[in-house]
Amino acid sequence: MNKNYQEPIWTKSFIGISVTQFMVYLTFYALLTTLPIFVIKQLGGTNAQGGLAVTLMLITAIIVRPFSAKFLDWVGKKKGLIICVAIYTATTFVYIWTDQFMPLMLLRLFHGISFGVISTATGAIAADVIPEKRRGEGLGYFAMAMNLAVVAGPFISLTLLQFVSFQVLFTTLSILMIGGIVCSLVVHVAQNTNTQQEQVNKKFSLHDMIELKALPISLICSLASLAYASVLSFVSVYSESIGLASVSSYFFLVFAIVMIISRPYFGPLFDTKGPKYVILPCLLLFAVGLAALSITHNGWMLLLSAALTGLGYGTILPSFQTMAIQAAPSHRSSHATATFFMVYDTGIAVGSFIWGFVVSGFGFPSLYLLCALLVVVTTILFMVHQSWQHKHHTPQSNELSANTSS
Repeated sequence: MNKNYQEPIWTKSFIGISVTQFMVYLTFYALLTTLPIFVIKQLGGTNAQGGLAVTLMLITAIIVRPFSAKFLDWVGKKKGLIICVAIYTATTFVYIWTDQFMPLMLLRLFHGISFGVISTATGAIAADVIPEKRRGEGLGYFAMAMNLAVVAGPFISLTLLQFVSFQVLFTTLSILMIGGIVCSLVVHVAQNTNTQQEQVNKKFSLHDMIELKALPISLICSLASLAYASVLSFVSVYSESIGLASVSSYFFLVFAIVMIISRPYFGPLFDTKGPKYVILPCLLLFAVGLAALSITHNGWMLLLSAALTGLGYGTILPSFQTMAIQAAPSHRSSHATATFFMVYDTGIAVGSFIWGFVVSGFGFPSLYLLCALLVVVTTILFMVHQSWQHKHHTPQSNELSANTSS
C-alpha cells in the first residue's frame, strides 16, 4: 500500500453534511439579523423585544443540547438529522404567516429545539465521516460552512429586504432549507453496533447529557467565545460610533476570506504537528486583533483587525471542537459535540449580555482591550491544559483506554 495515500475528506457524505450545515446556519444568521427589524417595523415592537426575538432561540438551543445526544442515540444520527432539518424547515415556513409578537416568541422557542439538535448532529456526523487521521483538517473545512453562513446570511437577508417584503424573505429562506433536507438525505452514517451503546439507550443519566472528557477543553473554548461575542454583537455598533459604518459591512467578509485562505494550511498542521502548534499562535493573533480593534480609528485598521480575528478565531474554533471530539470515545462523538456547543453557545450568550454593560460603563475601546486580555488568559489556561495532558496521559493511551472501556 502507498504510504503517501490519504483517505479522502471530500466524500459525498462530507459535502452533504457541510451544505446542510451551511443552509441551516445561513437561515439562522439571516433571521438573527432581520428579526429585530421585523419586530420593530412590522410588528410595532420595541428594541428590547427585537433583542428578545434573537435571544430566545439561542437559549432554547442551549437547553436542548444536553438532551440532543441522547435523542440521536435513540433514533440514530442520520434519521435524527433528517427529522430535525425537516422540522426546522417547516418552522421557517411558519414565519411567513406570523404577524403578532407573542406567536413569534413561541415560534422562536420551537425553532431553537430543532436547531439545537441539528447543530449537534451535523458536528457529530462530520466527525464520523472524516478519516480519523485527517480529522483536524476535515473539521476545519466543515467549520467554514458555519463561518461562511455568518457572512452570507446577513448579506442575503439585508440585501433582499431592500427590494422585497419580509414574507418574501421568509419564503426564500424556507425554499433554501428544502435544499438542506435534500442534502441531509445523501449523507451516509455507519451504524454503531457497540454493545455499550445499546445499554445506554435503556437508561438516562448525566452521562447521557454531558461528555465529561470533552468538558475541560470546551470550558477553555467558552472563554474565547465569550471574547468573540464582543465582535459578533457590537462591531457594527462600534463601527458606526467611530464613523466607519460604510466599512463595517466588509468586516465579516474579510474575516471569511482570510479564514478560507488559511484553512488549507492550519488544518493539516493540526493533524501532523498537534493542536498547540495551531491553537497557540491563533490565540495570539485573535488577541492582537481585538487589541487592534480597541484602537481602531480608520477603515484600514478595522479591516486589519477583521483579518487578524478571522485568522485567529476562525481557526481556533474548529481546533477546539476537534480536541473535544478526540477526547471522547468514537461512539460518544455526538455527546462530545453537544457538550462542546452547549458550553460554546453559553459563552456567546453570556458575552452578548454582559458586554453591553461594559460598553455602557467604559466604552468600546475598553471592551475590546478587556476581551484581548481574556484571550491571553485563555492562552494560559490552554497551555496548562496541554501540560497536564502531557504529564498524565497521551492521545494514544486515551484511545486505548476508550477502546478497552467500550
